[in-house]
Amino acid sequence: MTNTQAIVDVLCTLLAPFNVENKLLTEATDIPAELNIDSVGILDFIMEVEDHFDIEIPMNAVANIRTIGELATFVQSNLDKAK
Repeated sequence: MTNTQAIVDVLCTLLAPFNVENKLLTEATDIPAELNIDSVGILDFIMEVEDHFDIEIPMNAVANIRTIGELATFVQSNLDKAK
């Protein structure tokens, strides 16, 4: 399992409480569009991701991240920079 895949798994777990329609979560899942999460829910989810991985995700980056895979890549990149 790659580091990015492990991050995807964690993101899916963190996203589960926001997945009220119980949709299958994959790297390709478009978080706001497919899960119908409003902006407040997105911010709550992002805060959980930041807390879990001990990183900061700037708001301008949040606006450009749509899928779980894109978020996993962003998290991985930040973790790599912190090494």
